[in-house]
Amino acid sequence: MDPFLPAWRLAELTTSGQIGCLELLDTYIDRVERLDIRLNAVVVRDFERARARARGLDDGGRASAGPLFGVPMTVKESFDYAGHPTTWGYQFRLGHRAAVDALAVQRLEAEGAVVFGKTNVPVALADWQSYNPVYGTTNNPFDAAHTPGGSSGGGAAACAAGLGGLELGSDIGGSIRVPAHFCGIFGHKPTWGLCHGRGHTMADTASVPDIAVIGPLARSARDLRTALAAIAGPDPAEGPAQIVLPAPRVTSPAGLRVAVWSHQAGQVTDAETVACVEAAGKALQDAGARVAFAARPAFDPTRAYHLYLQLLDAALSARMPDQVVERRRAAKARLAADDMRADAVMVRSVDMLHREWLMLNDARGHMRRAWGAFFQDFDVLLCPALATQALPHRQDGDTWERRLTVDGIDVAYNDLLFWPGITCAFHLPATVAPVAQSKAGLPIGVQIAGRLYGDLTTIAVAGMLEAAFGGFRAPAGWE
Repeated sequence: MDPFLPAWRLAELTTSGQIGCLELLDTYIDRVERLDIRLNAVVVRDFERARARARGLDDGGRASAGPLFGVPMTVKESFDYAGHPTTWGYQFRLGHRAAVDALAVQRLEAEGAVVFGKTNVPVALADWQSYNPVYGTTNNPFDAAHTPGGSSGGGAAACAAGLGGLELGSDIGGSIRVPAHFCGIFGHKPTWGLCHGRGHTMADTASVPDIAVIGPLARSARDLRTALAAIAGPDPAEGPAQIVLPAPRVTSPAGLRVAVWSHQAGQVTDAETVACVEAAGKALQDAGARVAFAARPAFDPTRAYHLYLQLLDAALSARMPDQVVERRRAAKARLAADDMRADAVMVRSVDMLHREWLMLNDARGHMRRAWGAFFQDFDVLLCPALATQALPHRQDGDTWERRLTVDGIDVAYNDLLFWPGITCAFHLPATVAPVAQSKAGLPIGVQIAGRLYGDLTTIAVAGMLEAAFGGFRAPAGWE
């Protein structure tokens, strides 16, 4: 059995009886036990619970098989998984035990999936590196000297290395999209509010943080659509209302309207990434799409980016420990007036007044209207997922202290937030599809953004790029 098959094909095999659910699960468990020592991706394991579930499916589940019937999968460590700690990388959380599974985990299993473990994250889900003092460092399966990304990095690595059939992640600043890009797989950041995140928190909170979403990572675009359908919907405790996503306006490149935003003045993006985004646009154009390479939404990109950074900081502030807030206040007092790094823009938001947030939210409303007008003319926007390919491992100090080089230019580490953030504050859906590998052999993905609730369109275009470029390619040495 090919461990790199997409989840939809695995479900076909189990539903038809060509392979048993327990047999399939044990195939992946064997791979985790043999191979994960090289990755350190699946850091929480509950094989016996999963085996009991798989046996139950084999014994009588086929009559009501869901679209993920028997698919072994992992979920990000930040989701509650009954009987296990939800640490978010913090050592003080090791004594915690989740009483029930997160809502999304329950919904995936209701569609037939078999969850057998959780995958690694950075501390507080706040880095493009996936390492922490609880579980250690996760490597990229394409090159162990590089990170798989963050914060859904362990899941992306496991999916790319064939250690599971599907992954559940989360995203507030690229945490699904960047790992998908770094590991050569597909990832989808849903429209904000589409998928309820109950059980994805360290505290018993009922509200959904601004900007934050949960969503799938997979080895095919079709899998994204299936998993999204499984986890979409409100918390049942809040009522039965459902959001019905509109179908894509077109289902093939013929007639598709595409804008391409491959680079931005003042934001460094490496030449290979720019070329791949433009190649994706050209491939769709050659297949019949109408493609514009200079169209942009009608707002100042720098203002939109800074708005995102301010709203992001506000969204994160509620879970910041008091000592972190005090450090940020001290850092704010030391800032030079002309310091416009991403970290400086964010730290200036410490102790933001509610009135200030309301004014930012109103500015966001105006820019959302600009995005809405833009997507009257275009079905999707293609842009980079991040300014460069998978980063080398970095564990030197806090993220705001790090710097890196992109195409020979020195930049602050967190200034890479531009491409993940330019759509994020406005709650838009975005899908990442793999399209190429760099000269160094690292994957390159393209971000596909769309209108609010245009999730099925962005996923459909990911499928078109999958057909054009070949989709997921397994890393060498993981057979």
